[in-house]
Amino acid sequence: MDIPVFSQPSADLQVIDRDYSLLEYRYYSTMANTGVYQENESEEYPEPKSVLIKSLIIPGWGQIENRQIWKVPIVYGIFAGIGVYAMFLHDQYSDYRAAHYNSERGPDTDFRFGPTPERLEGLNTNELLSTRNSYRNQRDMMFVAFGLAYALNAIDAYVFAHMRSFDVSDDLSFNGTLQPTMVTESSPGVSLSFSLKSR
Repeated sequence: MDIPVFSQPSADLQVIDRDYSLLEYRYYSTMANTGVYQENESEEYPEPKSVLIKSLIIPGWGQIENRQIWKVPIVYGIFAGIGVYAMFLHDQYSDYRAAHYNSERGPDTDFRFGPTPERLEGLNTNELLSTRNSYRNQRDMMFVAFGLAYALNAIDAYVFAHMRSFDVSDDLSFNGTLQPTMVTESSPGVSLSFSLKSR
């Protein structure tokens, strides 16, 4: 009768049977430390500084980078509205400027700013001057409004690029603690701390 002989497994076979789960964990930990996950995150969430620069170059570009393309018509609608209203104010200012200039010089006017519009003929010189200055100030304010709209377009894209990576899901929970503590000069006091965490 032959008795089977079991030999102890060699060192090479023991290597095959080893558990590599820790090695796999180490591998993914190394990936996280070396920034591979950060690179993937940067592809999902654009760099806020880059979004700001793009918005300053071309209004609406930052919103497109943030995947908020629905905001682009709003941005250009605001610009168009400001531009159209500024042109209206400038036309009114030009009419009143011509009327005031011609009214001051009377029959000897050289029509430097054009003829007096029919609707403004016979108006008082002081009234023409006051209305002319009012339209000019309103027109200049439209340039300020255009600059503010341009800046707000860039700020909106920049802030949203920052806020986009924040976790605002329903899985967030609030945890607060209120406990007595000692403050300066051993005076009793109360400290309040809270934290947000995923459920």
